[in-house]
Amino acid sequence: QVQLVESGGGAVQAGGSLRLSCAAAGYIDSTYSMGWFRQVPGKEREGVVGIGIDGLVSYGVASAKGRFTISRNNAKNILYLQMNNLKPENTAMYYCAADSRPLLHAHSQFLGPQAHDFNYWGQGTQVTFSS
Repeated sequence: QVQLVESGGGAVQAGGSLRLSCAAAGYIDSTYSMGWFRQVPGKEREGVVGIGIDGLVSYGVASAKGRFTISRNNAKNILYLQMNNLKPENTAMYYCAADSRPLLHAHSQFLGPQAHDFNYWGQGTQVTFSS
């Protein structure tokens, strides 16, 4: 089994920053591809950014480029999402995902990470914009 536990969410003001973390445990190692997704009520889960073991990064949300950075600490099995210059539209539940495929799917380069490409999911951490 694979367990993913997100943390780091919270309330943030305009222009603020947050760093989300995803601690992976169980039968998972650095050969897994991973990603961050987000979801708001009434909408489908959306791929924000994914990363393969080759370091290739794929963004699913254009506005995240230049503001959000995905990284991983393979020694500790932790995935991060550094989010800067946050905006109200960034309010969502953020989920960490992992898949045993080491590389992102080819279509990720055009479509961003897709939820159906990942087999393991965390419970999510809420990011809320506060005025």
